[in-house]
Amino acid sequence: MAAIELDGVEKSFGDVRALRGLDLDVQDGEIFGFLGPNGAGKSTTINVLLDFIRPDAGSVRVLGRDARDDSVAVRERTGVLPEGFDVYDRLTAREHVQFAIDSKGADDDPAALLERVGLEEAIDRRAGGYSKGMKQRLALAMALVGDPELLVLDEPSSGLDPNGARELREIVEREAADGTTVFFSSHILGQVEAVCDRVGIIREGELVAVDTIEGLRENVGGGSTLVVEVDSVPEDAAHRLKSLDGVSEVTVDGTTLRITCEDDVKMDAVSELETLGADVSDFSTEEAPLEDLFAAYTEGEQ
Repeated sequence: MAAIELDGVEKSFGDVRALRGLDLDVQDGEIFGFLGPNGAGKSTTINVLLDFIRPDAGSVRVLGRDARDDSVAVRERTGVLPEGFDVYDRLTAREHVQFAIDSKGADDDPAALLERVGLEEAIDRRAGGYSKGMKQRLALAMALVGDPELLVLDEPSSGLDPNGARELREIVEREAADGTTVFFSSHILGQVEAVCDRVGIIREGELVAVDTIEGLRENVGGGSTLVVEVDSVPEDAAHRLKSLDGVSEVTVDGTTLRITCEDDVKMDAVSELETLGADVSDFSTEEAPLEDLFAAYTEGEQ
């Protein structure tokens, strides 16, 4: 069953079309990354899912329910970590979580929730003294109130140092392993690549790609680089390699060649170097970073 289903969703603000016939399915139990440049429609999509704004056309279903007609039931089963969330400096972590429990009419144990996010040692400390990472984990504990079936995380890693981002990612992975569906909107591409099962890319209100990271690489073509170490680079090697079908770029740095090419010509490139007299000591493949794929889909004509 799909946890999120958007079908032909349209939303305009005055003359600006924020969503243009958006179709999107997020499957039960997956971690879905949602990417797009500023102004692409990410926040509008989240607000439509949570019934904070109403679409002009199309249908929105969340956890099998109509997001508009059954919005209360949807919110009861959904946890949200909003972008830019801030804490109340004078309240403790326990008081924050208890407030969320009371607001949702749940019966969770604050200590158990804070233990799930690694804040059990700071449960009765005022949140004003927390680090950025601790505040994000506190917000996540509040989002986990009521044991939600769906977590909507809007820029959850923003402003975190590498350790804080790693800790947050590990918590998200544990929740997903327990069956929670995670909708992960972020501009920090490395976090999306590390944690998400599939990725959707939105551009100007339209979904331009939905796939695994590997699938996105295959779709844009030339998604990897062959790195070859040689004893010395033969004269004219770069020109000869570029003449091979499937090779798009060759750069030379000392005794290292970086060859951007299709997968099925990599061994041809190595053989060509050996034919030219090079002694190949090592070679490896580097996958295209998610940043390059993101640029290809948001700036190109995919």
